[in-house]
Order: sequence, then C-alpha cells, then structure tokens
Amino acid sequence: MADQSFDIVVVGGGPGGYVAAIRASQLGLKTSLVEREHLGGICLNWGCIPTKALLRSSEIHHLLHHLDQFGFTADNVRFDITKVVKRSRQVASQLSGGVKHLLKKNKVTVFDGHGRLAGAGKVAVTDAKGTDVGTLTSKHILVATGARARTLPPLLVPDGKLVWTYKEAMVPQAMPKSLLVVGSGAIGIEFASFYRAMGAAVTVVEVLDRILPVEDEEISAFARKSFEKQGITIKTGAQVTGLTKGPDTVTATIVAGGNGKTEEITVDRVILAVGIVGNVDDIGLEDTKVQVEKTHIVTDEWMRTSEPGVYAIGDVVGPPWLAHKASHEGVVCVEKIAGVAGVHPLDARNIPGCTYSTPQVASVGLTERAAKDAGHQVKVGRFPYIGNGKAIALGEPEGLVKTVFDAKTGELLGAHMVGAEVTEMIQGYGIAKTLETTEAELMHTVFPHPTLSEMMHESVLDAYGRAIHF
Repeated sequence: MADQSFDIVVVGGGPGGYVAAIRASQLGLKTSLVEREHLGGICLNWGCIPTKALLRSSEIHHLLHHLDQFGFTADNVRFDITKVVKRSRQVASQLSGGVKHLLKKNKVTVFDGHGRLAGAGKVAVTDAKGTDVGTLTSKHILVATGARARTLPPLLVPDGKLVWTYKEAMVPQAMPKSLLVVGSGAIGIEFASFYRAMGAAVTVVEVLDRILPVEDEEISAFARKSFEKQGITIKTGAQVTGLTKGPDTVTATIVAGGNGKTEEITVDRVILAVGIVGNVDDIGLEDTKVQVEKTHIVTDEWMRTSEPGVYAIGDVVGPPWLAHKASHEGVVCVEKIAGVAGVHPLDARNIPGCTYSTPQVASVGLTERAAKDAGHQVKVGRFPYIGNGKAIALGEPEGLVKTVFDAKTGELLGAHMVGAEVTEMIQGYGIAKTLETTEAELMHTVFPHPTLSEMMHESVLDAYGRAIHF
C-alpha cells in the first residue's frame, strides 16, 4: 500500500465505522476505512447478529417442548449444539460479506490492517505481523474502534475454557449442564436466557439490587419473575468473591450484599458479562489532545474530540453502547463534516434499547423514576399482554407495556415493554418521540387488529383513564 490521501479516514469497520464510511462516500467525500479483523465489527461477527441466531434456535427448542398446547406431538426432540453454532457463524459470515460488498459498491477504499494516529492528519497502517504498510493522510479522521469485554482482575479473568467472555459463550464445543452468569445487563441476560432454554441450569449474579438495571424498575421486576419461573436462579445485591477451578468445573464463592451470607456453587462454566472497555489502546491517542475518561473518548455533540480533525463514534465513546447508536452517530458526524443542511445532534433519549431474551425487553426514553427525578409530573399507563387477543392466540400471554407522559404537556417521556416481540414494537414509540408526539396524536392513531401493537395504544389510553380492554 502506497501512501495515499483521502477526504476522510475511518478507523474501524463496525456498525459505526462502515455506515459512516458509506454515508461519507455518498456525500462525495473520498473515503477510506481501516479494519484489522472483521468487517461489521463485534456486533455483526461476535455480538448482535450471531447471538440472535442462537436465541432463535433456543426459541425453537422451547417451542418444541410446548407443542401440546398447540395440538401437536413430537417424540425424541433433541438438538446438535455443533449445528446450532455453525448456523450462527454462517449468518455472521454472510452478513460480513454483505458489508464488504456495500463498501465496494459505494467506492470506499478498504485497508486490511491496524490503524494508528501518527501525527496531524495521518493514520499509519500495519499488517497482522506489525509491519508498516503505509500511511494515509486526511483532514478528517474518524475513530470507530469499538470496545471489548471488561474483566475484573485478578479474580474475574477469562481463560477461554472454564471462564468465558461472550466470544466463547457463542461457540461452545459442548453444551454445559450448568452455568454462572456474572452480570445481568442485556448481554448477561441474553446468554442466561439462551442456555436455560437449551436445558442448562443457570444462575445469574448481579451486584446491584435488580437485574437489567438500566430498565424501568417495574419492567425489571416483571422480567425477573418470568426468568425465575423458567428456572433461572437470580441473585441480586451479590458478588462473586472467589473462583476455584477444577479439571472441568468452577466453584464460585458468592457473597450476598444485604446480610453478607456466603455460599458456594459449582458449575461447568462461568460467563463474564460485567460491561465493556473502550478500545483506546495502541491507536495513537497519547500523542494527541484527545481526552479519554474511563477508557472512553470524550466528544461533543458533533462527535468531535479535543484534537482538531479527529472524531470518535460508537462504543469507544459514551453510552448507550448500542450498534444503532453508533451507526446514527456516524451519519451525523460525516453529514456535519460535509456541510449537509439540517443536521441535528443525536438525542440519546430517543435511542431504543433491546434485550432479546425470552421474554424480550425493550425501552426508549426516561423510566418512571428518571422522569420524576428530572422534575416531571407524570401520567403512567400500563397494559398487560393477558388483555390482548393476539398475545393469547400466539400463546404469549405474559408481558406488559408501560408508557410515561408529562402530565402538563402530554409529551411522551418514555415507553417500556416486556413480552413477545417488544423489540420490534418499540420503534413505534421511538418514532413518536422523534416526532415529539403527545398523547393526543397517539390516542388518535388507528392501530390494526388483531396485533400486539394494540397494547401500545391501550397503554396510552390507560395513562389518561381511557383504556378500553382492561
């Protein structure tokens, strides 16, 4: 690779980086992208996409063991974990190839290698062996290097065999009979849900007082009851204080936060899901004015860092750490660089969050508590799945839709759901928030029948004492 000049260089080919590169090229900027491993990043290759393929398999496994309620009978139902994992990897591979095609179609020049800032307007690229293969120059450099699983040494450190990160958890060579999941955010709960549905005994340990701690408290409590009903053991206000490894098992010491009670459990495997760490190492930040706080790059509303000409998006910057947030940040950033009229900074309150467990959990905007803490007088509406015809017909009667409004203005402040297909429905409220919709518009919107989405309407009506079916 000879030294080359571009209008913009994107370092990192995940959902933030590759989307930013495509949009920049669409806007007429000569664009390059540097990716050291897999196009599509962690999300496509080792996160969002392959985990959804695994969870789909676990949903089918669960359904096959409950066929009687639908009038079917099946004998000797079993699964092959090797084939389950193989399908997941094939899905990821197919989409990674699709990203490569999209970049080529949009005339983005892709460099395979590790990108590192090397002075004002320069990115040095090295190959897998660390050999210098050239330098790219550009007025604009966009850092989209993502993040990796957080560890808590010296105790909670993955070894690839008995103690796993998400990577090992996605490609088990054999199905463990028992698991300990440390952390109950979206990643931890999704793996707990997958392995429990596939037949493993699962224990979840969370240091905070409830699972899914970023979600509305009522939704969190509902989800917990559902997971426990499925047989998942959940310990909140607790932490792992010791791991003793055997030949093929791990004995964990768990201390409860409330009474200090200590217990030991022995499991086949441990999955660490205790957060992420931004990939800020070895990318040349030490020789710039870029500010890093708690392993994440500090940016302004236009994703500009403190170093002129250097920008950052996605998991390497602030929360929420979500693929769709990274993609949107990338678009906002390059459109601002290109001078597109009418560009708006990203409002994090309008970003939906989803957990693809069984039941699913989804939300957008402020929780009820956050809304009250922010000084809002609120009106809250709720509608249970058991009151919805489509949910009952599907055999999915457990769930809840909750909406939070400002009592004075009618502004939709937040929406929170738990139940079947809520990760698909939440975008309806996302659009409503982006359009600054009030309860009036939502009440006058006609929802189709019979659908799960009718519960969204009923929840709005309930906030104002007008629910029809509950």
